[in-house]
Amino acid sequence: MTFGCEKIRKYVTDYRVVAGVVVLAIGAMMGGCDIGGLGAYSNEWLYPQDVSTVYVEMFDSRSFRRGYEYTLSDAVCKRVEAETPYKIVSDRDLADTVLGGQLSVYVGSLAWERYSGRPLEMETTVAVSVSWKNLKTGKLLINNENVTASATYSTQLNQDINYATNLAVNRVAQKVVELMEIKW
Repeated sequence: MTFGCEKIRKYVTDYRVVAGVVVLAIGAMMGGCDIGGLGAYSNEWLYPQDVSTVYVEMFDSRSFRRGYEYTLSDAVCKRVEAETPYKIVSDRDLADTVLGGQLSVYVGSLAWERYSGRPLEMETTVAVSVSWKNLKTGKLLINNENVTASATYSTQLNQDINYATNLAVNRVAQKVVELMEIKW
């Protein structure tokens, strides 16, 4: 009976050592080197604090499909107001910064009917080149960075190119506002 108790004490001691090593390893990972640990957290703003107002210029359209530049400018204004601490102003002279860019719309087929060659599913892609300038300092906060978004449509689902392009424009407007965040 004594031999059994000694064996159990040895295993319990071994498990305590293993548990201690595991706890030390987890502690080192969480706070040791700021890599994957808690040291990378910050409660600073996601957006530059020296900016309070934004003037959004009408985006230029580089494609033959017109009207989407209005939709993009409107979507960007709404998202800036809703998702950032900035206010949109209608007078460029009162703004701290100016946001603008160029818009291109591309259309392509994704799937075709086997025998007739008629497209079953189409895709529209919206590409935007964005610039954001601080008018107080003259510094470019965003310098011609490109973002794209796409959406699909099918005539069999009673969808058309306007449906897909408007969806892609709203997605790219979200990406434009994400570009306004401070780089990590």
